[in-house]
Amino acid sequence: MKMYSKIFLVLLAVLVAFSACQKLDIKPVNLLTDDQIFSSESGINVYMAQVYRKLPIEDFTYRPTGRDGQPGFNLHHEWEHFWHAGAACGEMVGPWGGMDIGGGFGYWPYADIRAVNYFLETLPKYAINFTQDKIDAFNGEAYFLRAYYYFALAKRYGGIPIVDVVQKYPEQSIAELQVHRNTEEETWNFIGKDLDQAIALLPGTSAPERANKYVAAALKSRAMLYAGSIARYGSVNFVSGDARTQGYVGIAPEKAAGYFDQAIAAAKLLDGKYSLYNSNADKVMNYVDAFLDEKSPENILVRNYSIPSSTAHSWDATFSPRWMTANALSRAYPTLEYVERFGILNFNNPDGTPKRFDQPADAFQGLEPRLRATVYFPGDILRTRTFDVQRGIYPGFSGTAASEVAKPAASRAYLLSGDPNTMYNGKAIIGQTGISTAGDERTRTGFYVRKYIDYRRPQADVDLFTSTTHWIEFRYAEILLNRAEADIENGQQADALVCLNKIRDRAGAAPLTLADMTVDVVRNERSKELAFENHYWWDIRRWRIADVILNNARFSGIMPYYVFDEQKYIILKEPETFGRNYNFEKKYYYEPMPGGELGKNPNLYPNNPNY
Repeated sequence: MKMYSKIFLVLLAVLVAFSACQKLDIKPVNLLTDDQIFSSESGINVYMAQVYRKLPIEDFTYRPTGRDGQPGFNLHHEWEHFWHAGAACGEMVGPWGGMDIGGGFGYWPYADIRAVNYFLETLPKYAINFTQDKIDAFNGEAYFLRAYYYFALAKRYGGIPIVDVVQKYPEQSIAELQVHRNTEEETWNFIGKDLDQAIALLPGTSAPERANKYVAAALKSRAMLYAGSIARYGSVNFVSGDARTQGYVGIAPEKAAGYFDQAIAAAKLLDGKYSLYNSNADKVMNYVDAFLDEKSPENILVRNYSIPSSTAHSWDATFSPRWMTANALSRAYPTLEYVERFGILNFNNPDGTPKRFDQPADAFQGLEPRLRATVYFPGDILRTRTFDVQRGIYPGFSGTAASEVAKPAASRAYLLSGDPNTMYNGKAIIGQTGISTAGDERTRTGFYVRKYIDYRRPQADVDLFTSTTHWIEFRYAEILLNRAEADIENGQQADALVCLNKIRDRAGAAPLTLADMTVDVVRNERSKELAFENHYWWDIRRWRIADVILNNARFSGIMPYYVFDEQKYIILKEPETFGRNYNFEKKYYYEPMPGGELGKNPNLYPNNPNY
């Protein structure tokens, strides 16, 4: 058996089990030959399982900075899910001040692409074992998978080498293997072509974790929207030098409309095949359950997890306060800036003095149900316990909110604490989920993440590596948003309005009108709906606004205080407690070509601009 035909796979017994259940949460533990792999559907299923498991899905375990020199994708098992892309761009504030991920981590999945190319080249030799429908479906999956890997590369590097055949060494010389970069336009066009092949070949249904023609169409809507944005907004301000003149980064602006048209057409293929989740008349709980219900008609492609396969994650444990878990650690918290995308919160009287509330929860009545389902607010309940979020105690308070926040901390007459059990005249100073002076194990902004939190689990079960909630890689709401954005970019406001109002109706929000249909409105709707799903970081990059909104940016929170002599609460808007500033350099719109790969292949030069 040739070295190139070997792939890590599971034992034959597991192979048979996989064929029956079609789950992808398995680990490779043995080697099989081509004959064992390609002679049966079960063998191919296991081969595909390994490719799917390494697919660069930015899920619960995705860590954009990588760890110990490894990529950020879930190629290793870790629990620190608060190292999240949302903590780099203003959706959240993250651990110990956040993270800088603009420079990338050297993702280079050509070994995985080779596994797909090998599959496409080898399957025809075993065609006698399968019906034509099966062969078409297998090939369609392969084209989808290859397109997904190239999409992950293109959005990081722009133009990269397109390798669509199996490279062989020593049959080929080193010089032949040192492939030149293709242009960025050629790269995106290659992705679109592979997805067209996938759409044509794949059936209309599949197991939840595997591609069908509509999964491929969903990826095409996402990828072509990205390409259109690069063409429209990737101006000369962000690229320079040889890289631009040779087309390795950037796409001609006149190509934008064509990519947006492709995104719209791909999205429309899903009409009537999927629908928004609407199983509960309670709009808040309906949106909460949309991310937990495995049978949701909104789910297009998911990734599953299990404890026996050692793929269980820690989302419930690391986005809930320790007080509501068996033993965990939270360190990433939604920002006021995110919350106020839904509308400005007003905690003040007309004269600028803070309103008084009997309980902090009283300040958050009437908010959009989707927001309440995405973020935990002070006074909310999880696992029978209340988010008793409090920043401190004022023995007495007078004056305006603005004047108080403007004072130096040393001159403010409040009591703060690092210990949730510290009391002032019998009243807890910060509460068990409150805002501490002793680190970031409790909220720094007054909020906690609610999306994907499984409220049904008993507290004793919420620990590291015990969560098995599926990750929804593609859901119908995103497809509607992709379509609406491409619509608005190409002047099709009426269709964009229809798409957005479907989402807003499910969200419990008031309908928009045609007069509302602007790029900014569509983008804001997208940022609200897809929060904490690892989209916003890429959105602000493709819109080319990251260097503007992350220009020495500082994010804020809400700080509830108890006014002791009034037995009332006030809420002040203040900087998040770490006060960290966020910056994004223009060169980060493209990541540098990985240094190790440049050393192996000089044809990857010139590097991306300003590296």
